[in-house]
Amino acid sequence: MTEAATKILNESLSKQVLVRLKGGKSLRGKLQSFDQHMNLVLEDAEDVSNTENIQKLGVIIVRGDNVIIISPPAR
Repeated sequence: MTEAATKILNESLSKQVLVRLKGGKSLRGKLQSFDQHMNLVLEDAEDVSNTENIQKLGVIIVRGDNVIIISPPAR
C-alpha cells in the first residue's frame, strides 16, 4: 500500500466510508482499522448494494483482496 493511501485511510479512521467490492457489492460503515494488505474492520456496516433493501451487518472484517475502491468521507 502506498504512503498516500495509508495517509488517507488514517485520516478516515472512525469516519464513515463507502467500500466497493469485487462482485458488485457495496458496503458502508465506520472505518475502525486497516492493515498493509488493506484488510478493513468496519463498525455499523451496511450492505448498500441494493438501495431499496439496505441490510445492517454490524462489525465486519473485509479482506483486502476483495476491495476495489474505498471512498473516504467528504472533507
